[in-house]
Amino acid sequence: MNKLYIKNMVCNRCVLVVQTELDKLNFPVKEINLGEVIFQNSISDDDKKKISAQLEPFGFQLLDDDNSKTIEKIKATLIDLIQNKHNDILVNVSDYLQDKLHQDYSKLSNLFSDIEGISIEKYFINLKIEKVKELIVYDELSLSEIADLLHYSSSAHLSNQFKKVTGFTPSYFKKMKGSKRIQLDKL
Repeated sequence: MNKLYIKNMVCNRCVLVVQTELDKLNFPVKEINLGEVIFQNSISDDDKKKISAQLEPFGFQLLDDDNSKTIEKIKATLIDLIQNKHNDILVNVSDYLQDKLHQDYSKLSNLFSDIEGISIEKYFINLKIEKVKELIVYDELSLSEIADLLHYSSSAHLSNQFKKVTGFTPSYFKKMKGSKRIQLDKL
């Protein structure tokens, strides 16, 4: 086996940390993506233990069972969509996941709901709201520009969804200086 799935590797900074730690262990990496590392050579069970011990202090966990791997792939795919591929947000999430993961969406949806206790759609909305919070805190874009960037139909739609999820209006959240942000790996 030359591929490992890693829980909580949800941002580019996480990728850098994992890459750095694997370099320290002298494991040559062929490719590294959110939630996934492909090695140039096969990884033994002893290698996995070393890697796990090296990564656990940073909050990362190696995933062994197929369901956990699939859940992490779903999360990493959606996080990447929100963080890096704003133009693709226009696509239907079910079609996007089906295309990226090459699995039937209803199977993915049922698995995700059973294990996470939340629908993929609700999880995706939560990710979008966390991105909105981040952009509000940066204070570089107006609410209308944020709505456009994340492909909301209007700033009113964004405001309504924001309040429904957070309990706050975007303007009140801005006054609070973003103290209610949630880390993506905690969603």
